[in-house]
Amino acid sequence: MIPRSWLYVPGHRADRIGKAIDSAADAVVIDLEDAVPVGAKDLALGNAIDALRAAPPDRAIWLRLNAIGSPWLEDELIALATGPVPAGVRLPKSDDPDSVAATAERLDCPVHAIIESAAGLLAAPQIARCHRRVTGIALGEADLAADLRVEPEGLAWARGWIVTAARAAGLSSPVQSVWTAVNDSAALAETSRTGRAQGFFGRSVIHPDQIDIVNTAYTPTAEEQDRACRIIDRAAASMAAGESAVLDESGKFIDPAVVANARVVLDRAQATAARGVRA
Repeated sequence: MIPRSWLYVPGHRADRIGKAIDSAADAVVIDLEDAVPVGAKDLALGNAIDALRAAPPDRAIWLRLNAIGSPWLEDELIALATGPVPAGVRLPKSDDPDSVAATAERLDCPVHAIIESAAGLLAAPQIARCHRRVTGIALGEADLAADLRVEPEGLAWARGWIVTAARAAGLSSPVQSVWTAVNDSAALAETSRTGRAQGFFGRSVIHPDQIDIVNTAYTPTAEEQDRACRIIDRAAASMAAGESAVLDESGKFIDPAVVANARVVLDRAQATAARGVRA
């Protein structure tokens, strides 16, 4: 399964965790970090462990752990070593490949390293390759923009860099960062479509109202699927006929890269359809 929407929910709010699990989000991320007050860290961890034990086995539940070097991460690693295993964890403020690798070594699930600083951005190619359990990297754009002293619109180059670092390491396409203006659904849809065009797949969301918008933006349309099928069929027919040059119905050349991208479209569409009622 390739999640399109990743719904964040504060770990200290057990009532919201249940609602998030019942939502249409493809993945739920129980947040143990920024959304949780210092005095509620233990409560959040306990709620997360309870949710992992009680959730349906096919429900993708991730945890956003506290940052490396924080006073709470050790307890979280111990709890995950002896308790239920999440679908994965998101590791914030990933700056140093060695520290990320050491943390990943203590886990038994996929790790997404969240890049939120200039140092982490510079080290992104190394972080992406630092451990076999690191299966994804992504940007935490609010913190990154503050550290770089740029406006959000100044992060276009960083987005391209993180996509390149992920794919060069053979990782999945990065998950797009959150859209914080909850009431601006038009901008959420537009920026999500742009993110997909830039090489992201899926997006973190912070409100249930954002789920359907992100799911739609990251679901291949019927037209895209039809075109992908035609490309693959035409390439197969040309190959069977011994022809080296392949043109689509509009006369554009179809090379192996075009065929490969068409297969990605169909793979993602198939993964979306397999989610059934959550799609």
